[in-house]
Amino acid sequence: MKKTAALFLLLVMIVFAMTASAATFTDAHGNVIELDESLEAYAAVQMTGGAQARAGETNLGDFWADALRWFAVSGAINEAFEEDDVKAGITSLDVDEDHVVALWNAGNLRADIEVGVFNAEKIAEVLPYPNKVAVIYMTGAQLQEQLEACAQGLPCTDETEDACAAFMQVSGLDYAVDLTKAYEAGEAYGDHWFRAASVNRVTVKAVNGQAFDPDAVYAVITSNANFNGMDASYLFKEAAEAAENSTITTAVVRDVIWKYLTEALDNQIGDAYAAPAGRIEMIQ
Repeated sequence: MKKTAALFLLLVMIVFAMTASAATFTDAHGNVIELDESLEAYAAVQMTGGAQARAGETNLGDFWADALRWFAVSGAINEAFEEDDVKAGITSLDVDEDHVVALWNAGNLRADIEVGVFNAEKIAEVLPYPNKVAVIYMTGAQLQEQLEACAQGLPCTDETEDACAAFMQVSGLDYAVDLTKAYEAGEAYGDHWFRAASVNRVTVKAVNGQAFDPDAVYAVITSNANFNGMDASYLFKEAAEAAENSTITTAVVRDVIWKYLTEALDNQIGDAYAAPAGRIEMIQ
């Protein structure tokens, strides 16, 4: 009887250990994070990240940027401002919806999402970093220069793959990169990037279906890493420091992705994301 009870207890401990293991994920910074095992969604189409997302627009890039922009324009972001921001009067975005765009660097789309059921662990594989949603207010001219700098590694090759990590997938924005022209590199910035000495390859074609205005102020929804100047994001950092209403929210990007899946897509990625939406044109 004692042996049976001991065996039962051992089995319970094994099952518990397996369950605990399945409910955690070690991110790229070595942090062990808990995952909500109840989260489950279905992809009807293959969603492409990885190396292809560094070379051009992909459907996963569209989806990810759409989730961030949706979080902002839906008003859900209003609950995610820090207490100090709220005390300072920052309780919502300071621009109209048609001036809100989302930019997401391709280097933080680390995996594909295959056709079928997927869970929170898959989203953590795509983004193995504890990024939070950030808001940066910048002029159209600054935004265009930032896109120019972020596209400096294109066309993406084995030699430029690291630089291509900065390439921006977008939502609410259409732009073109003229690959027939060389990037004019200015001062070195980080290990793989250079500030833009001119804006001669990137053209912003439209913002939310309207004409691009280099003098207008746009709210860029992105990550805290870009806010702080990661990769080629020197203008994000400079613009964030100059605009007091730019801020990093409490919202974790992975949680925002699931919120978008649940509330906007009914837990299904369907034919709307079967192919890239044509937001980024590569002129060759």
